[in-house]
Amino acid sequence: MKSQKKAVASNCDTCEFYDYDEYTEEYCCMAKLDEDDMVRFLSGRTAACPYYRFYDEYKSVHKQI
Repeated sequence: MKSQKKAVASNCDTCEFYDYDEYTEEYCCMAKLDEDDMVRFLSGRTAACPYYRFYDEYKSVHKQI
């Protein structure tokens, strides 16, 4: 039985480190988190994540313009 996926309460879906894990078949944070940060992440208090970086897939295109 698969567990229900929890809705993300912050901007994780636009973060560079939020990526699809083929092994678990779900999206997760790929940042190297320490124990305190992992507790905050799992408890849903990630609104002020210190590792958040906006993912811009067109970053190299912006440099060419």
